[in-house]
Amino acid sequence: MLDLTVGEAVHGGWCVARAESGQVFFVRHALPGERVRAVVTQTTSRFVRADAVEILQAAPERVSAPCPYAGPGGCGGCDWQHASLTAQREIKAQVIGQQLRRIAGLERAVTVEPLPGDAEGLGWRTTVRFAVGKDGQAGLYRHRSHQIVRVSDCLIAHPLVTEAGVTRERWPGARWVEVAVAPGTGERAVLPSGRPGSRQAAGSRRDTGAPRFLTQRAAGRDWRVAAAGFWQVHPGAADTLAEAVLDGLRPEPGETALDLFCGAGLFAGVLAEAVGPAGRVVAVEHDAAAVRDARFNLRSTPWARVHRGDAAEVLHRIGRNGASVAVLDPPRTGADRALIEALCAGQARPSPAGEPALRRIGYVSCDPATLARDIAEFGRYGWQLDRLRAFDAFPMTHHVESLAILVPPAE
Repeated sequence: MLDLTVGEAVHGGWCVARAESGQVFFVRHALPGERVRAVVTQTTSRFVRADAVEILQAAPERVSAPCPYAGPGGCGGCDWQHASLTAQREIKAQVIGQQLRRIAGLERAVTVEPLPGDAEGLGWRTTVRFAVGKDGQAGLYRHRSHQIVRVSDCLIAHPLVTEAGVTRERWPGARWVEVAVAPGTGERAVLPSGRPGSRQAAGSRRDTGAPRFLTQRAAGRDWRVAAAGFWQVHPGAADTLAEAVLDGLRPEPGETALDLFCGAGLFAGVLAEAVGPAGRVVAVEHDAAAVRDARFNLRSTPWARVHRGDAAEVLHRIGRNGASVAVLDPPRTGADRALIEALCAGQARPSPAGEPALRRIGYVSCDPATLARDIAEFGRYGWQLDRLRAFDAFPMTHHVESLAILVPPAE
């Protein structure tokens, strides 16, 4: 048992404490400025991980966690239930600033904005994957573990997810059960994995009566999304991000826009409306199901075309197509160097035929570390961070959604 005075919060839901010996501790369930009694959970050659099990001197921002499973040894899904929502957003803003400073060498004041309808930070998660034990009971994983915590309800899950009652049933032979819902229509899909060793694909069982698609509502219209496909998990995120992308890129009628990692086509769709029939949208997505959804969702705007494949490879194959604005929404691992090179080195300057240069790039990210890394990579080609917005799309967790708007070097 250790007595520690906790310092700043860092990426991943930890706070840093340093012993007089210089040893570094990454502590969960604590807040900056607190004095805590902690139990070591892991030791490495460079640092020690620990859980704060007793608060000796509490920070003013500390609150009682609403979920009984959120403490040490409990569910690992939430990192900051013991902090007020205001404090959570301040911590996330500080973490984004840390990553930009440490990795990209940028000093930037950051504000994390709440999403519409988010008063208490609970009941928002529209997709939840429950782990299933050998006994067929569903629960959620402990932090950094494959041990399953038996839970009655998950408080950050959307009410439609809770109503599915996954944790109150048995799921023999399943490894996990995913629940996805569409709040705008009330649709719900319960998708158990196939039995181990069977040919049945994960999430493909039909005997549950699960729909193949959900109808999500955003940007004033409906979007078809595969039941096991990607969609923003906070009900207010898709609308907010679509509006922010349009505001940041400022597409004009007749322009060509790129949408890389387009998913079901949300950004491609709003960009297509903005550039109009005289313009063009080139969208790229690797996942086959998402490509089918995007093509379905963009069928009324034939000037928006969806290509399937790796974003960098597609750009190298077809070129920029005269695009003047681009948005990319890569997975948590970020964009690779080949893609950034394709956008910046070979694509961002006018061609001999007078093809316009890219004038703005929007980068949507759910990971501050890879965002900062990729902003630094864009910087190698002279691109600069023009503005940054951050959104609390994952309350109670350490995750945060960001939109960086990048502009090319001045002539």
